[in-house]
Amino acid sequence: MTFFKNKTYFISGASRGIGKAIALKLAAEGANIIVAAKSVAEQPKLEGTIYTAAAEIVQAGGQAIAVACDIRDEAMIIEAVAQGVARFGGIDGVINNASAISLTNTEQTPAKRFDLMHEINVRGTYLVTQHCLPHLKQSSAAHILTLSPPLDLQPKWFRHSVAYTISKFNMSMLAMGWAAEFKEQGIAANSLWPVTTIATAAVNNLLGGSEMMAHSRTTDILADAVHYILQQDPRQYTGQHLLDEQVLAQAGITDLDAYAVTPGVPLQKDLFVD
Repeated sequence: MTFFKNKTYFISGASRGIGKAIALKLAAEGANIIVAAKSVAEQPKLEGTIYTAAAEIVQAGGQAIAVACDIRDEAMIIEAVAQGVARFGGIDGVINNASAISLTNTEQTPAKRFDLMHEINVRGTYLVTQHCLPHLKQSSAAHILTLSPPLDLQPKWFRHSVAYTISKFNMSMLAMGWAAEFKEQGIAANSLWPVTTIATAAVNNLLGGSEMMAHSRTTDILADAVHYILQQDPRQYTGQHLLDEQVLAQAGITDLDAYAVTPGVPLQKDLFVD
């Protein structure tokens, strides 16, 4: 029996991209996935829905429940958690993956966009974790993993997109707060961030198009890192700002060439990574 057999993970934004890649990796070893995301219908520039993701998870070897969940809406979070627990009996881990991005300066970031990033990245992450917490307390392998960067207060990270930067650093501060708050209860809390850009719809549609996609790594690198993290003792492996390359080195994986979208092409460093 594998470690992940019959364990249940709530993954926000699991209908595509990094969230789905993580779900499929865990599902291949028998995990149950609560697919919590907004996408209930196909969109022109965004492939996949919660239903197609759930079908892929089952095909990969896991179990899944697709729940429409906009994490800006607390009632939808409560319902998603309730449905997941009713189906699978509990929750062993939370992957705070859902996020909004706008790399715009102060003049170019209207209130609506500022609010969106903080409602999803900060408030949504907080509320998802809060409502999963009673079930995490019942697990012997409880992890809260938030996809956000190491805290680094160099002015260069704030200069061009301060609204986005503070929203992502807030996510990392939540992770650190939870590591201390839940240490005695044996619930791990860490953040995880990629060293390079990752080939996702956000990179393709919002950041650098096909050119940046070619200089990125696949979502598999984060899925493999999460796979390792969730197997660690939550009482020991907690309170860390983790980078994907660092985690894979701990797992004994040092040849990362297979993760490149375009082998041999120089990789683009991600934001917040020197």
